[in-house]
Amino acid sequence: MPAMNTAHLPRCCSPLDDHWPFARPLIGAQLISTHFDPALLDDADYSAAGVHPVRGVAKRQAEHLAGRVCAREALYRVTGVASVPAVGEDRAPQWPEQVSGSITHGQGWAAAIVAPTQQWRGLGLDVERRLSSERAERLAGEILTADELSRITHLTSEQRAWQISLTFSLKESLFKALYPLVLKRFYFQDAELLSLDRTQSTARLRLLIDLSEEWSAGSELTGLYAELDNQLLSLVAVAAD
Repeated sequence: MPAMNTAHLPRCCSPLDDHWPFARPLIGAQLISTHFDPALLDDADYSAAGVHPVRGVAKRQAEHLAGRVCAREALYRVTGVASVPAVGEDRAPQWPEQVSGSITHGQGWAAAIVAPTQQWRGLGLDVERRLSSERAERLAGEILTADELSRITHLTSEQRAWQISLTFSLKESLFKALYPLVLKRFYFQDAELLSLDRTQSTARLRLLIDLSEEWSAGSELTGLYAELDNQLLSLVAVAAD
């Protein structure tokens, strides 16, 4: 495995970290993360890091830069080439053909995961801030299906907020993992969280609509999740079997 690439690191980013946050490993995958501070963003960092700039406020620019820097390092670890994925017309990262990948960013934290397509055809990584109880209840009907809502009726308001937040993140990861394979958009009500294994920090998800001949209604996938301070991180990986 190549050593850490020490090419230009933006001032707004902390040293890159290759800590694996999930309870289960994902053989062949490289996950790189960094903390970022929009107040330290320097316009020159884009060109020095080989990242195409984006428009927006400092926060938007910093999170984009941090995510691409993580992706560059993850790609270097997997392929030996420190490239930066471009933004496609659908706004999704454009990965080299031999790898799959995903980028996410939240409250001052960004990460990217990359793996060879020979092992993992699709990867979806998503970090979300834990919703407050009030906000979680306002969004519950948009994020959760009727069956999912019925499964959390017995939980306390704090437990409900946690599960609604996690379901949000898992469905985002599911979309990121499957969209490159089906090239069809789908939404929160098009999939459901079936169960959680708190011991292994895993989740079981099921599609409720047909996305393709391979990915039809009833297809099930496993997700991983981890807690990072006040954020929830999830990962859905599609094996190349």
